[in-house]
Amino acid sequence: MGNRLVCPEYSKSAQEVKTYPLIDRERIFAVCWYIAAGETVHATMYPSPEPFAYRLHYTTDLKTQLHTHDYIELAYVVDGEFRQRILGKDIVFSKGDLCLIDKNCLHQDCLLNQSAVILFLGIANDMFSEIMDENITTQKISSFLQSALLKQKDLQQYIHFKPSNDADHQLEYYLCQLLQELIERQAGTHYIRKGLLLRIFHTLSTRYEFALSKEQRKTMQWIVFEEISDYIEKHYKTITAQELSAVFHFQEDYFNRLIKNKTGLTYSAYVQQIRLSKAEHLLQTTDKSVEEIAEIVGYHNRGFFYKLFRQKYGMAPAEFRKVST
Repeated sequence: MGNRLVCPEYSKSAQEVKTYPLIDRERIFAVCWYIAAGETVHATMYPSPEPFAYRLHYTTDLKTQLHTHDYIELAYVVDGEFRQRILGKDIVFSKGDLCLIDKNCLHQDCLLNQSAVILFLGIANDMFSEIMDENITTQKISSFLQSALLKQKDLQQYIHFKPSNDADHQLEYYLCQLLQELIERQAGTHYIRKGLLLRIFHTLSTRYEFALSKEQRKTMQWIVFEEISDYIEKHYKTITAQELSAVFHFQEDYFNRLIKNKTGLTYSAYVQQIRLSKAEHLLQTTDKSVEEIAEIVGYHNRGFFYKLFRQKYGMAPAEFRKVST
């Protein structure tokens, strides 16, 4: 079991696949490392078939074997610094930082010549999906995690989280509670563990910044645009930029830039286009009056609706109905 916790590099080219080590009912586990600078790594795991501690003597150039997981890993730097080589790039994580690694993302851990304490959480895929389905995260992180981490299997992904202000104190409190549940394993613990994970991911999504690669940013832009456009389609009658900001947790000018980039239209013009398209459909398929249709698609000023409609279609709504039905 010890070699599963800290497996020193044995080949420059081999790639180890770490499978989920517990039975199906145990859907989350923790691995704790205490690194004594340039000397020893102490490691243990909860839950495990039996309590144990593992110790490995190492030199400052020790790396773990290149590996992937068939589950999601969340690493938290309790103290010190921690370095991982992810997809060929060295990344240093400071105290309070976290790294969420996808199940097919190739990486290895590098032990520095300084003391550190690292907490790794292994999260079964079905548990992670349930957490995301609860919608406790903001739209932007929920969309990215679900689409980029779980659904696009051909992509290798990771996310580096950095705390804002003293957010790490709140997160560490939840992590300590979760670790206690994993150790004590009392009645109802499976429900409590899931609840604590919900709080952890909610905190990550609302009080942490996360850095993405250029490719990830492009992926996320499309994901967020699709989320936003779907939301506007459903709420086009009353939608406002302020409402979008509240739902998606972005600045209002971000929506203008994103929509302009994807459609060539400003936010206002994009919403108007959707409303007028709905009005066109109603004129062609219903007997509702023009005044009723204007109200249905969100225009309370009939004169303004007539003006916008004429600008787009070159004729008044009543004329359009005659020539198109």
